[in-house]
Amino acid sequence: MVLGKVVGTVWATRKDEELVGMKFQIVKHLGLDYKLKDTFVIAVDTVQAGVGDVVLVCAGSSARQTATTKNKPVDAVIMAVVDKLDVAD
Repeated sequence: MVLGKVVGTVWATRKDEELVGMKFQIVKHLGLDYKLKDTFVIAVDTVQAGVGDVVLVCAGSSARQTATTKNKPVDAVIMAVVDKLDVAD
């Protein structure tokens, strides 16, 4: 899993029929200090996250394990909106 922040949305009117109805979000990777990194991923949103939300993203074959993405051509999925981080020093 990767910690990230939703920074935008991807609109794709023409896509594989298995992806119809799915929302694509642009997620920039985030450090534990909440600082944005330069890397990003496009992820299917299964939890109705919005721009500005801190989220957990799962990638690879595990991304196809949610009810929404089961057996779909998906490589990254937003599977949680983070409320708070507790990090020990």
